[in-house]
Amino acid sequence: MRQQRWFRITVLAVALFAINAVTRLVVRIGFDSSDTAQTRGSIVMFGLVALVLGSLAFTWSRRRRLTDWLPDLGAGALAGMLLTVLVGPFLSGSRPLGNGVGDFFAQIWLYAGCAIVGTLLGYWTAVLLGLDYRSRSLKAYSERRTAKPRRIVRR
Repeated sequence: MRQQRWFRITVLAVALFAINAVTRLVVRIGFDSSDTAQTRGSIVMFGLVALVLGSLAFTWSRRRRLTDWLPDLGAGALAGMLLTVLVGPFLSGSRPLGNGVGDFFAQIWLYAGCAIVGTLLGYWTAVLLGLDYRSRSLKAYSERRTAKPRRIVRR
């Protein structure tokens, strides 16, 4: 079951939503929903989202091709964003459009920006270190081509 594509996407979406849920509950219970605490909580949440997606991009890019892992990561991040934007406000005692349409779309843009930046940093780190799937494949090909050919021994 863990090898199926939808499982990876679902687990990622739930993990990203859990980050949001924990952050919202900590702000709501621990700090009485003050504006400063909400701002700091949002910064922490978006940073954790970028960190999780960056580490997944780094890990998955080492094992699989870009075309195999990027759609999974994108779908999981999109599902996590939808859960965060549409269900998350109910955890903090609000509604999705409770603070206005501007705040709703600002949260979408911030989430998307952090997700993209985190994913790019994780993938670029793997490429920079030569640990991604393509770099390792090209290195193996180069080593095979530059090696001396096998010498045939005649009897």
